[in-house]
Amino acid sequence: MANLNKVMLIGNLTRDPELRVTPKGTAICQFSLAVNRKFKDESGGEREEVTYVDIEAWSKQGETIAKYCTKGRPLFVEGRLRLDQWEDKNTKEKRSRMKVVLENFQFLGSGRSDGAASGGGEGGEARSYAPRATSTPRPATPPAAQESIDEDVPF
Repeated sequence: MANLNKVMLIGNLTRDPELRVTPKGTAICQFSLAVNRKFKDESGGEREEVTYVDIEAWSKQGETIAKYCTKGRPLFVEGRLRLDQWEDKNTKEKRSRMKVVLENFQFLGSGRSDGAASGGGEGGEARSYAPRATSTPRPATPPAAQESIDEDVPF
């Protein structure tokens, strides 16, 4: 039987990301997203529901998020669900928490903290940071070939 564990979210950071480093030197960035959902209730009135999701980003992606993201920043996140389980040291109760382990992300909006142009509006910038696939590199196009291609473009 096939399995699928894929999560895609667009939301705003609820706090500034926390960057820590493991004893082996691997960066771990933890942050939370607020994901909003608007809907109409039975009476026809509009309601809004907010879901808070804990996210964990590793290595270079975590360092990038910690460097460029702050509270309120819109972000697109792709990842997988992971359930952490542990026993509380004080009460000896079993505890658990569901989180998303980031695999890819994209900045949304302009990143300005005053809220102007957020959500991918005017002046927005989107960058994708996906794990790089291992493939054979393509040979570079010689400059002369690039010039002839540019001349053929009608605009």
